[in-house]
Amino acid sequence: MNNSQSKAAGARRVKPRNAPSQPCSTHTVEAILEGAAHILERHRLDACTTNAIAARAGVSIGSLYQYFPTKDAVTVALIERKRTGPVRDALLALEPDDRCMALRQLIEVAVRHQLRRPALAMPLDFEQHRLSAVMPVPGNGAAMHAALTGFMRGGYSGAMLAPEPAASDLMAIISSVTDAAGRRGNAEPAPLVARIEAAVLGYLGAPDFNEAATTPPICNKE
Repeated sequence: MNNSQSKAAGARRVKPRNAPSQPCSTHTVEAILEGAAHILERHRLDACTTNAIAARAGVSIGSLYQYFPTKDAVTVALIERKRTGPVRDALLALEPDDRCMALRQLIEVAVRHQLRRPALAMPLDFEQHRLSAVMPVPGNGAAMHAALTGFMRGGYSGAMLAPEPAASDLMAIISSVTDAAGRRGNAEPAPLVARIEAAVLGYLGAPDFNEAATTPPICNKE
């Protein structure tokens, strides 16, 4: 089996078998996902088996396999669920005309969602890295990157940073710092937001964001 065949086979293993179409089936899928989330939050990754997930969800193993062919398919669905809320809120955060306020709101969204269930975020971040080669292209992530690229293109006056790679860098900075704080535990939201904002504004070229006279290029109005 060559690399492309191997990747295709892996992608099939993480793709849900059936999408829920009725309220009852939607409830079943949600129970399965929440059952897996409960196990990941309270136990080791290797404790999250399909049998354990089904037992926690209160469904038969056959019902689980009706929707998910493997444990990894359940995990990928959890990762996608984890992405949806933050991306929706982040897109709204970028709407204000005050660009510095928009950046701060974006950071606050990332921190709020990461710290909401940090014990779940940690194993899902690990699994996302492990499964990245076979996971579907994240539509939510692409939408977020496009919005942040547009935000950078519309208001950043610096000549050194191209909008698209800069958007990727900003996403990486915000994600890395929030993930690290979640792994450490007991992170206070306000100081964490301030630290991330410092990193972001430093990257964007604010030599000293604590000085009122200094205006980062991203905050300049068009």
